[in-house]
Amino acid sequence: MFSYRLERFGSLDGLTLREESPPRVGRNQVLIKVRACSLNYRDLAILHGTGTLSPRPGLIPLSDGVGEVVEKGEAVSLFNLGDRVAGSFFPYWAAGPLTTAAGRGAYGTQADGWLTHYKVVDEETLVAIPDYLSWEQAATLPCAAVTAWNSLQQSRPVQPGETVLTQGTGGVALFAVQFAKMLGARVIALTSTDDKAQRLKQLGADETLNYRQYPTWSEQVRELTAGEGVARVVEVGGPGTLTQSMLSCAPGGEIAMLGFVAQGSSAIDFMTLFKSGATVRPFSVGSRADFIAMNRALALSRLQPVVDKVFPFEQAIEAWRYMDEGRHVGKVVISIH
Repeated sequence: MFSYRLERFGSLDGLTLREESPPRVGRNQVLIKVRACSLNYRDLAILHGTGTLSPRPGLIPLSDGVGEVVEKGEAVSLFNLGDRVAGSFFPYWAAGPLTTAAGRGAYGTQADGWLTHYKVVDEETLVAIPDYLSWEQAATLPCAAVTAWNSLQQSRPVQPGETVLTQGTGGVALFAVQFAKMLGARVIALTSTDDKAQRLKQLGADETLNYRQYPTWSEQVRELTAGEGVARVVEVGGPGTLTQSMLSCAPGGEIAMLGFVAQGSSAIDFMTLFKSGATVRPFSVGSRADFIAMNRALALSRLQPVVDKVFPFEQAIEAWRYMDEGRHVGKVVISIH
């Protein structure tokens, strides 16, 4: 079998392909033939050494992978041979709030990830994937989809008729648009080009705003909401967008703070936060229970994940490079056949 390992950080020169011996299963483990995996902004942050992550060198990268159970340990009871499964982003976070213990062993930073032909995992870290999805579509779920789902479900679910503000056309943002419409919400979506705005409209966005044309876009958000502001912001920008998000929030609204893709260095102004009346809630992806709940909603709605481009396993480095260029709309997927 073959695996990619990120031997050193800073450039794609550190991502190398290795031939390795297939892993062996333990009593409560299954062997998965990996069929597809997807890239997230997190993977670029690991590569370039940005953000808050402290990854170990030499690990197999990528947190998101799906595949087929081809062997199981003698005590395995949750899955059978041939089952289609996905790995949970946090393998030890079963349910409830995220704790230090539940957050250990994250793929690609603390443990080997999914960019490999075969992977052994504990059965209790897996979820079954909806039957209607292809391998490539299912590979988009563990990080981006679960994150978007929880951004609208916690700390309280978005209600029909409320307004949600999304940012950009990355995987989390597009899932957030689709989930918000599923929940009956109105969506205002920020983007940078007319082409991307059209794609957001096709996915259900009610209004789009070009943040390059309107750098103080909170003013336009207020106009579109008759001065009230939005009930929920799916905040993926971080330092470069948080102030505008606070200014866009209705009193009692929530900012689900998920990422840091927009650069910025301005400190948060206390009075802006205080007067907004908003709750700023940082969180990371979700638990296995959250993943299962989301999959039930997917199976009923038949929602179609947005896959921008699929690369074969042999072109994994090209997939990373394409993702790094930032021209994608939706998810970049690596297929393994």
